[in-house]
Amino acid sequence: MSLALVPRPDERLTALERLEVLTDPGSLSLVRTGVRSHKMGERAIDGDGVIGATGTIDGRPVACYAQDASFLGGSLGAAHADTMIRVFEIAGRAHMPVVGFVESAGARMQEGVAALAGYGRIFRAQTMLSGVVPQISVVCGPSAGGGSYSPALTDIVIMTRRASMFLTGPGVVKEVTGEDIDAAGLGGPRVHERNGVCHAVAETEVDAALLARDMLDHLPQHSGQSPALWPVVPPAPGSPDAVVPAEGRKVYDVRHVIARIVDGGRLIEIGEKWARNMVTGFARLDGRAVGIVANQPRYIGGVMESECAAKAARFVRMCDLYGLPLVVLVDTPGFLPGTAQERGGVIRHGAKLVHAFAGASVPRVTVVLRKAFGGAYIAMNSKDLGADLVLAWPQATIGVMGAQQAVNIVSRRDIEGASDPERTRERLAVEYERDHLNVGAAAAGGFVDEIIAPGDTRERIAASLSALCGGPRRQRPGRNIPL
Repeated sequence: MSLALVPRPDERLTALERLEVLTDPGSLSLVRTGVRSHKMGERAIDGDGVIGATGTIDGRPVACYAQDASFLGGSLGAAHADTMIRVFEIAGRAHMPVVGFVESAGARMQEGVAALAGYGRIFRAQTMLSGVVPQISVVCGPSAGGGSYSPALTDIVIMTRRASMFLTGPGVVKEVTGEDIDAAGLGGPRVHERNGVCHAVAETEVDAALLARDMLDHLPQHSGQSPALWPVVPPAPGSPDAVVPAEGRKVYDVRHVIARIVDGGRLIEIGEKWARNMVTGFARLDGRAVGIVANQPRYIGGVMESECAAKAARFVRMCDLYGLPLVVLVDTPGFLPGTAQERGGVIRHGAKLVHAFAGASVPRVTVVLRKAFGGAYIAMNSKDLGADLVLAWPQATIGVMGAQQAVNIVSRRDIEGASDPERTRERLAVEYERDHLNVGAAAAGGFVDEIIAPGDTRERIAASLSALCGGPRRQRPGRNIPL
């Protein structure tokens, strides 16, 4: 069905309008569940506070639902849950993605345990689809309790600027803890885009629906398919190394490098404000949808730590489940040392990233841009971790640690006994870098497959992916448990 709606970009949309904006004109078909209806304008809509539907996005079938906050705050009761589960069942049988617009006061208190049981059934249905078909949640307003858990079980969470998510609302927080805080401060997008709960923020509901469409364009219908190929678009002009300082301690924005490699220079970043020393996102390269994982020297020099490792691990697993080849750009001095990191479980989080890369079945190409040291070298899709191809720029340095730190350990006595310790340290550091960190040594040892000119980076990655993606991909069951 189609109501030929003209969306109001700066205003709130009704539940039905949200689905109309998401799907192709004329493609929306409501899911009938036989449960009691609720009033929407002049119409009675099945679903008890939620609308379920199927439609198409750029001609691709999709299942979708939108909660209606005008009906008992979008609270969830048993009939409400039935509609959502019906949508998930259709998506599972037809192997098509699910997009949900979430705005719910949580479990309906008037229905008691039946409402809680409804959330349990929803969580189970979502988990059964996890890693089987892409699931995207768009949070449009306040979403409490189970209304916040449900989006967190999906692959991607988009929030609008008016949205909020929390397990317990501001009123309960004040009553229990005495803390006086509003919904935005408790669980608004500024909170959740920094802690990883939310993966992208859109200004309006129209923007959020269009962003969901854009993200689905980079994902397949289901885990057994490959994402569609699109016409090739040239990258941003210029050589990728033109934005990378030669001095290893100088910072730069790795997104400028990515723009000169991927089609149209366009990256859809996932978790932009979370763990900003790691960049993850969708792009196209030579028309092929890929996942990008890159160290970000602009923030704390690209040093790796617990949060960025967890962020990258989750993204790698999602790309692996949905067949997106991975392009990994490396420029990191290693993992951040210190008691705070050790107490925060950096070993556990770092192991998640190692596990994600080592277990991935999709093609993986790594490019060392400037430096890769220590455990971070291994964790960032090294050759021995299973990378299909490892490329490096001529200026790259690879080793256990930087030259200055290394000579302070291996040549400590020579430095202490020298008449000029500082000059001796500098000389030994230069010699150590030449003999042990030079990319030529890594290539000679087989740890780097090829040293390439930076200007050839896009061409080499594209050629590699074209060859690597030609064969069948090893299939595995879904169940992508959120990290």
